[in-house]
Amino acid sequence: MTVPIPLQRKVNALGLALVLVIVTWAVSVSEAGPPPVTMTVTATAYNSLHGQGHGKDHALAAWGDRLEPGMQVIAVSRDLIPLGLGHNAELQIEGLPGTWQVKDKMHRRWKKKIDIYMGEDLEAAREWGKRQVTITFAAPEDAGGAED
Repeated sequence: MTVPIPLQRKVNALGLALVLVIVTWAVSVSEAGPPPVTMTVTATAYNSLHGQGHGKDHALAAWGDRLEPGMQVIAVSRDLIPLGLGHNAELQIEGLPGTWQVKDKMHRRWKKKIDIYMGEDLEAAREWGKRQVTITFAAPEDAGGAED
């Protein structure tokens, strides 16, 4: 047995569904934030071995994080920090799997550069050398208050 549904109820249900779709879309667009930033930078590699880095503790990063082999972390030149690559920012590096995290910062003399942490594997760092890579990361929510 089929119960006929009046046309007005069908129109009301369709209108409600349409409103829900529009509201859901509007909320998702407003929460999405700005599009990701993609840029080309110079990439080198570094290790946490004696004789490398500043100070006596070669596994201590500039923001105070302790680096351990196997971590997917990078150091960034300070000009990249206000662009969205501050402490704990996540990014993708072309040609390398996974998500990388900013845990260290470089000397002020470097510009548009990242340094990829390779634990204690000196040979891997030497093989990496110096190259241009494309990185992708979230744009900052606000431009103020960047850590330096």
